[in-house]
Amino acid sequence: MTNESLIHKNVMRRVRTIHALRPFASTTALSVVLFLVAVWGIGREVWVARVVENMPSLADIGAVLRFVIAAFANTDIIVQSLSVLALAAFLWLIADGVRNLRLAPRLA
Repeated sequence: MTNESLIHKNVMRRVRTIHALRPFASTTALSVVLFLVAVWGIGREVWVARVVENMPSLADIGAVLRFVIAAFANTDIIVQSLSVLALAAFLWLIADGVRNLRLAPRLA
């Protein structure tokens, strides 16, 4: 095997690796992973079924808002951090989705 073909083989292997890993390195993929990890962490720290049991009716928006604020304020710092991380990742996903829809070509 010549030196030139060995270099070509190595370069092409790296190009194929980068091409295969590229979808997993996007900001959207990072947002999804961060959101899932944060939600999983919240689920490990909080008894979600009890929170849902104590939540007021969704029809009363004011009571739900007061409940969410009180629940957030009276929880551990780790749950607060994970909640902020989950919210930020979710908002990033929404913004990225809107941006992709706006840039997508329209069919006439």
